[in-house]
Amino acid sequence: MGQNFVQDHTLLSFDTTPKGFLLITDNVAHWLDSIGAQLGTITVFVHHTSCSLTIQEDADPTAREDLRDALAELAPQDRPYRHHMEGPDDMPGHIKSMLTDTSLTIPVIDGKLDKGMWQGIYLLEHRDKPHTRKVRLLYQGSIIDA
Repeated sequence: MGQNFVQDHTLLSFDTTPKGFLLITDNVAHWLDSIGAQLGTITVFVHHTSCSLTIQEDADPTAREDLRDALAELAPQDRPYRHHMEGPDDMPGHIKSMLTDTSLTIPVIDGKLDKGMWQGIYLLEHRDKPHTRKVRLLYQGSIIDA
């Protein structure tokens, strides 16, 4: 059994809740396991402009509530934005996406996401209605070759 360098990718689809935090850590970890990832990096990229990604605490749900409240204060819906063709939640969603991330790069060590004990990968929905969101995973590194 040896190790080979590979690049592999997949596209995941997630149904979001309005202005919610969706924990996707297990989905990412499961895909890494399915390809036999060992040592490398994974890039997680969201294909949309009014949702985003972040790595945050995954133990206490009140942390997510406080983060959601802070983002609402930074990009309030009741401001008279020029860009409002898709509704009053559209431009605040773009601002919140700009303040967080549309892509993340995470080390993979011994086949596992090299993240902190309390860290989780979240897909953040910034719009008032649920959406189906696409997230690209790209792994570059070694895999176990049977």
